[in-house]
Amino acid sequence: MIAYDHRRTTNIFVDLTNVFMQSAANRNILPIFAMPKRTLPKPTDGELAILSVLWRHGPRTVREIYEEFNKTRQTGYTTVLKMLQIMAEKGLVTRDETHRTHVYEAALAQKEAQRWFVGDLLDRVFNGSAHRLVLQALSAKKASPAELAEIRQLLDDMEKGRK
Repeated sequence: MIAYDHRRTTNIFVDLTNVFMQSAANRNILPIFAMPKRTLPKPTDGELAILSVLWRHGPRTVREIYEEFNKTRQTGYTTVLKMLQIMAEKGLVTRDETHRTHVYEAALAQKEAQRWFVGDLLDRVFNGSAHRLVLQALSAKKASPAELAEIRQLLDDMEKGRK
């Protein structure tokens, strides 16, 4: 029987992880799996607006984000740039510096971010009760017939074990 050395395996794993993280750091990218999900910072309203631009249009330069952002809010170019720099530090966006103009991308897909925020809200505000969350959501704002139909379909699918 061959003896399994846990310390050696752990050391190899740590060494490989360090190499990967250093490579990512050299490209100024923080892999999303490297951030514990529960420490994901809550974006401000302005940061959410920028994330919405990135979710709708994909990776963009500061200029492109600024132009899209200013269709709904009047903000200076340097303000958008500073917000993106802060968001990169927080891990909300990644920055590709391989081109002359930096390209920013949302670190999480919109659905992943929504799922995380709802899960956090569910835990913190509703003590983990999906029932209370759904009741409050539906009583806070009237759902359209199409939205209600979609909710019914989701519930039917869940009852049948499809989701």
